[in-house]
Amino acid sequence: MMDLFSEIENPERDEIIALRKELEEQNYKYYVLNAPTMSDREFDEKMRRLQDLEKRYPDMDDPKSPTKHVGSDLTKKSGFATITHRYPMLSLANTYSREEVVDWLNKLPADAEICCELKYDGLSISLWYEDGQLTHAVTRGDGTRGDDVIDNIKTIANIPWTIDNKASIELRGEILLPWANFEKLNKEREAQEEPLFANPRNAASGTLKLQDPREVARRGLTSYLYYMLGDNLPEDNHFDRLQAAKRWGFPISDAVRVCHGIDEVMAFINYWDVERKNLPVATDGIVLKVNNIAQQTELGYTAKTPRWAIAYKFAAERQQTTLRKITYQVGRTGVITPVANLDPIQLSGTVVQRATLHNEDFIRQLGIEEGDQVWVEKGGEIIPKIVAKVTNSLNSKLSTLNFIKTCPECGTPLVRVEGEAAWRCPNDITCPPQIKGKMEHFVSRKAMNIDGLGEETIDLLFEQNLLHSIADIYHLTHEDLAKQERLGNKSADNILAGIEKSKTVPWHRVLFALGIRMVGETTAKKIARVFPSIDQLQWATKEQLTAIEDVGDQIAENIIAYFNDIRNLDIVRQLQEAGVTLASESENSGTAGNSGSQLVGKTIVISGTFEHHSREEYKEMIEAHGGKNSGSVSSKTSFILAGENMGPEKRKKAEQLGIALVSEDEFLQMINYVGES
Repeated sequence: MMDLFSEIENPERDEIIALRKELEEQNYKYYVLNAPTMSDREFDEKMRRLQDLEKRYPDMDDPKSPTKHVGSDLTKKSGFATITHRYPMLSLANTYSREEVVDWLNKLPADAEICCELKYDGLSISLWYEDGQLTHAVTRGDGTRGDDVIDNIKTIANIPWTIDNKASIELRGEILLPWANFEKLNKEREAQEEPLFANPRNAASGTLKLQDPREVARRGLTSYLYYMLGDNLPEDNHFDRLQAAKRWGFPISDAVRVCHGIDEVMAFINYWDVERKNLPVATDGIVLKVNNIAQQTELGYTAKTPRWAIAYKFAAERQQTTLRKITYQVGRTGVITPVANLDPIQLSGTVVQRATLHNEDFIRQLGIEEGDQVWVEKGGEIIPKIVAKVTNSLNSKLSTLNFIKTCPECGTPLVRVEGEAAWRCPNDITCPPQIKGKMEHFVSRKAMNIDGLGEETIDLLFEQNLLHSIADIYHLTHEDLAKQERLGNKSADNILAGIEKSKTVPWHRVLFALGIRMVGETTAKKIARVFPSIDQLQWATKEQLTAIEDVGDQIAENIIAYFNDIRNLDIVRQLQEAGVTLASESENSGTAGNSGSQLVGKTIVISGTFEHHSREEYKEMIEAHGGKNSGSVSSKTSFILAGENMGPEKRKKAEQLGIALVSEDEFLQMINYVGES
C-alpha cells in the first residue's frame, strides 16, 4: 500500500500532466493566436523535459501528448477550406547544442553528405502544382490537415502561379515578413494602439490568415522554399532538386551548401551565426539534412520528426544592463505604458536604450524596479524586451515599485477597467497625448487619409492652439498653415487639398476615424452596414449593437458612451457642417438594392473574370449583403460566383460536391442590384 501511495504522490508524474497542459496552451498561443507568451528556447526546454519524463514513465504514454504531434494552426472559423496533406507535414527535431549536432552527425552513414540551409523563421506552407499550375497552398495545420490559403499566397510576388515544367509536384517552404515591412506594420499598429506583433513570424502567420487578400498584398510577404515532393522527381539528391526548382522559377535561397564532415558543417554554422544579422528576413538557426534521398528514406521518421534532418537553433542575443528609470507614456486611448530606460547596450547591431514594460502586472511578475540589473533580449525579435532580473542574494526581492496613480500628462487620476491589465487616463477630451493621438489616427491612411498632416505637423498646430479636436482640422485656413515654420504656401495647398478630398471618404472609414475605443477598421465596416448613417448609430441600443457580428458588450458600451458625451456630439455636428460623409451612399440617395441581407448565412467563392465589375467589387457586394467570401471550395460553400475562365480545380470540386455555379447577371439579380451593369 505504501508503494502504491508513493507512486500516486510522485511529483514527476504530476509534472508530466502539468507540462502537457502548459505546452498545449503555448502551442495554441503560438500557432493560432500568433501571440506566444514563452520564448522558443523555454518551450523547447520544457518539451525536452517532458520527453525525458515520458521515457521514465512509459505507463503514462498518451498519443495526445504534445511530444507525439506538431502544434496546430487550424482555426475552426477561418473561412478557409481544410485539406488533407498528401504527405504528413512534420516538424524538425531541434537543439541549441553543437555537441548534439555532432552526436547526430556521428549516427549517420559514414558517406552521408549534409545539405546545410538557413532556418527561416516564418509560417510553413505546402504549395501544390498540377500540370504546372498552382492549385492549393496549404498551411501546416496539425501536420495531417491544413488550411488552403491560396488566394493570399497568390499575392506574394516571388511565388509563381504557373511554371513551364508541367510537373505535378509539391514545394514546401516558409512564408516570411521582411524586417522592414515588419517594422512598418508594427508602427501602424502602435499608432492605432493595437497589440504589436512580437516578431516577424507571428506577423506573417497573422497576415496569411486574413480574409482580405488586398491587405495581405499590402503587407508585403515573401517566401523561401526548401523541399520538393512528388512522383518521378528529377535528381536523386536534395540539393540538386532545389537547384532544379530554382531554374523553374521558385524562390530558393542562395545560402544552401553541401557539406562533408563535421568541420564543414561547423564552419557553415559559425559563418551564419554572425552573417544572419545582415539578412532582410528573420532566421533562427540552421537546418541540416541528409542530402541523398535514398538515405533519407532508409533513415525514416519518428512520430513527429524525420530522422534524416535536425535544426540547430541560435541562442537569442542577450545582454545585461542597468534599469535606470521607469517612465510612462500615454497612448491615443489613454493607456499608460511603462517604459524601461536602460544604460545603452549593443544588441543585434543596434544600440538599445529603451524597452517596453507592458503594464504593472508585467513589472511585478519580473520583480524589477529602478536600479536593478536586468537581462535584455532581442534575438529573433526586433522589439527589445526585458526577460528577467539578474538575481542574487541582494536583489532577489519582489518588486516594491509604486505604479503611478495619476496621468503624467494631465494629472487626472488613472482608472483600471476590470479584466484589463492596463491603467488608463479617462480624460480623453483635454489630455494632450490623447487629443493629438486622436488627430493622428483621424488623418491616417486607413481613416481619412489626409496627406501632409503627420505627427510633427499636428504637434506644431496643437502647440500653436490651432487644433483642439478632429473637427478643428476642417477649420484650418491657408493663412494658418502657410505661416508655420517648415510649411509654407505649397505645403498649405497640399494639406487643404487633402482635407477637401477627405470629405468624400465613405461612412465606414469615417466611423473608424472617429477613434471610438475598440472600434477597429473591420468592426466599423460591419457596424456601418447595419447603421448606414451616424444619425441612426447615435440612437442605437446595446441590444442592437451586440447583434452585429464581432460587437460585444464592451464595444457596444464604448459606442453608447461616445454618443452620450455632449462634447463628442459637438464634434460630430462640426463634421456634418464641414461636409464630411456621415452616411452611406444608399442612405443619402435613397437607392435600394446596394446593400441588404439577401446573402446572410451564405459562403461564396468567386472564380474567373467578369464583365460588369471587378472581383474586389463583387467581394464588397457580397459583404454588403451579409454574405461571407471564401477563397476555397468546400462543403460549406453556398455557391460559386462564376465568371469567364473559371479555375478548373474549383469547377471540378464544385461538380464533386454538387455546388451551384451562379453567373454574373444571376448574382446581380439575386441581390437586386441597382446601378450600371
